[in-house]
Amino acid sequence: MITYTQSPTDPVFVQNPYPFYDRMRAGGDLAYWSDYDRVCAVSHRAVSALLRDRRFGREVPPELAQPTPAHLAGFYAIDGHSMLELEPPRHTRLRGLVTRAFTSRRVAELGPEITAQTHALIDALPNGRSDLIPQLCQPLPVIVICRLLGVPDSHADQLLAWSNDMVAMYQARRNREIEDRANRAAAEFAAFLTDLIDHRRRAPADDLLSHLIAAEEAGDRLSTQELIATVVLLLNAGHEATVHTMGNGIKTLLETGQRITDDTAPQVVEEILRYDPPLHMFTRYAYEDVTLYNHSFKRGDQVALLLGAANRDPDVWHAPNQFDGTRTIKQNTSFGAGLHFCVGAPLARLELQIALPILFDRLPDLALRGVPQYANLYHFHGLEALPVTY
Repeated sequence: MITYTQSPTDPVFVQNPYPFYDRMRAGGDLAYWSDYDRVCAVSHRAVSALLRDRRFGREVPPELAQPTPAHLAGFYAIDGHSMLELEPPRHTRLRGLVTRAFTSRRVAELGPEITAQTHALIDALPNGRSDLIPQLCQPLPVIVICRLLGVPDSHADQLLAWSNDMVAMYQARRNREIEDRANRAAAEFAAFLTDLIDHRRRAPADDLLSHLIAAEEAGDRLSTQELIATVVLLLNAGHEATVHTMGNGIKTLLETGQRITDDTAPQVVEEILRYDPPLHMFTRYAYEDVTLYNHSFKRGDQVALLLGAANRDPDVWHAPNQFDGTRTIKQNTSFGAGLHFCVGAPLARLELQIALPILFDRLPDLALRGVPQYANLYHFHGLEALPVTY
């Protein structure tokens, strides 16, 4: 296995990580990234296989679990109940209960809401020029998830701020200041949701939170802590992925001169997700000693699955470093796979397939104003700003 060195916060890498991925992938299915002190899966076949391999998982093996630092007690009080960080049987139970409430019918019913909100945000754009990240890409998914959950729109900005502070914990730039902000945000978010859950228990409504409270399987329901963690996960993951994907997609479409219509939306959105995904790394633990791709993993070893590298594997896609909205759809890794396949993927796809065609239809002369820069957010990948004219 070849060793590679690359700071994930290096400005050149932040702007374009794909040449580094290409070098790693050229050396084989697995590579060692010295900055993370971790083996990485970089080919599409290795990433896809490891996402599904039950000998690996998200939850820390019990013998390797570390005490929670006191200054992060609030953050891990939520994180410890998150589906994203659990494995069966706890994951199976939580996901089953959430799936009963977060149905495909409920997602599909949001179509008119997404359409109306997209038009309203475009109507509110200032004349001539704006930054589409705060004007469209951020508010749309946050407002949609608020309405889905039953959270008043007036809280959208506060939820966005809490979400941004919490997801910074997963970024390479994490430091003590970020940890303190994340812990404070988690505590405030939990207190807000505790009050809202209590209210919904007394007065259920036709919203996802009420359905999550009512969801039952074999007499089992979600506890308050599990409800809080689930709502936080749906908001944080749903907002973070969609904001970055929408911004990256608009940027790419404008740079390449390609368009998106209602008819082409499913194909173009899949190419956006493949070409410039919002999440580039997903880490798993080995649960037993296992040899894969000529490497022997020991129980407790971590492996980083580089989704951004897998999606540009030339063994799967012709000319993978080119954006082509007419590509035949093949399964990318942007929403994961296996037990932890993104529960919000249908909603994210729906938002993108509705909002992007509306944007390009309403603003036919939409153009970039300068070269958009990516933010220092790795292992997320999204823009600092998206300045445009129209």
